[in-house]
Amino acid sequence: MRDRMALFAERDFRVFYIGYATSLLGSAMAPIAITFGFLAQHDSPADLGYVLAAGVVPQVLFMIGGGVLADRLGRRKVMVSADSGRMMVQATLAALMFAGRVPVWAFVVLAALRGTGEAFFSPALGGLRAEIAPRARLHDANALLGVVQSGAMVIGPALAGTLIVVLNPAAVIAVDAGSYGASVLALSLLHVQAMGRPSRTAWGDLAEGWAQFRRHSSIWLTTVQWGLLNLLTYAPYLLLGPIMARLYLGGSRAWGFVLAAQAAGAVLTGLILVGRRATRPLQLSVIGTVAVPLPCLLLALRAPALAVAAAAFAAGAGITMSGTFWATAMQQRVSPALYARITAFNATGAFALGSAGLAFVGPVAEAIGFTNMLGFAAAWGLASGLVVCFLPVVRRVRWLDEPAGPAEPAGPGRQQAAHR
Repeated sequence: MRDRMALFAERDFRVFYIGYATSLLGSAMAPIAITFGFLAQHDSPADLGYVLAAGVVPQVLFMIGGGVLADRLGRRKVMVSADSGRMMVQATLAALMFAGRVPVWAFVVLAALRGTGEAFFSPALGGLRAEIAPRARLHDANALLGVVQSGAMVIGPALAGTLIVVLNPAAVIAVDAGSYGASVLALSLLHVQAMGRPSRTAWGDLAEGWAQFRRHSSIWLTTVQWGLLNLLTYAPYLLLGPIMARLYLGGSRAWGFVLAAQAAGAVLTGLILVGRRATRPLQLSVIGTVAVPLPCLLLALRAPALAVAAAAFAAGAGITMSGTFWATAMQQRVSPALYARITAFNATGAFALGSAGLAFVGPVAEAIGFTNMLGFAAAWGLASGLVVCFLPVVRRVRWLDEPAGPAEPAGPGRQQAAHR
């Protein structure tokens, strides 16, 4: 265990991890506080939908641009700017809520600004890992970051619920603003090399990133797989899961138990993966996706809450395994100078369809039945995962002890390997 945790001996990784964990905890608390704070002032589910959509749409629109800027200007610089902006957005929202009634349009605008910050922060994080962790331990960094992301989703909502009762939603949002401040401080303390003057235009950087994304067939293949999985499997799970819980599992408490089990599976798996190596990392990544549709299957069969929670635990484990080994396979084959752009292309492709899917899952489910919709979601997730898992382009991706260097992005010809 001491060897597995050796990455914390790296000063920059340790400092960033503390600030990032603090920020994630605040971010996990904020959605509940915003939802309850909004509904306390505006009893309109439709208007709440506008607020939620306003936070998602900018991420789809601006994430690729955020990846280009991060690789051009420096990952830390972009992340500091993004979190400084989100700190001010949350502080403004908290102040408005303390002052009195906040109009719907203000919730929408601030949600859009917050989503824009996320669009710039996430790709930069994909690139910063190479600057704060040794290349040989990037896999461990991926796993440990996955642990804190999942852990925040376990602790944050429960803590937010308590603080909302003891204080009020505005106070929780103010705490979130402060957590962004902790992230800005940690990022400012990092010792990372300043970026040189860009040698080409932003459009040139974008074209270079797109060329590399297309060059690695397993990158775009698994991106498409995740995009369809989010659209056809995970979106129905997110939307219909709470409805099924209300219909037969026992309501919100049972659904909270299911979500907690999923987060616990993700945390435990992330800890297990620290220090682990795999002969075929991308194949393991795809195998992880096969667990994602299991909760849909159990809900379609109207299984008891404990069985659904067990399936959710497996899904959380699969999501963490998929993301960790995918990031490792990518990092071993792509130049570090391209990490943010490749991350942005992947994230945009993987989540854009799922975000759109939330808009039509409800009407389709009402037309064909909730059980049929969940059954199809489970069938698609299982079948697509098994098919992609055994494709030669995925199986050929092997663990590389000598990753691609900064001046030589590896192409499909290098060891005949590609990745997601």
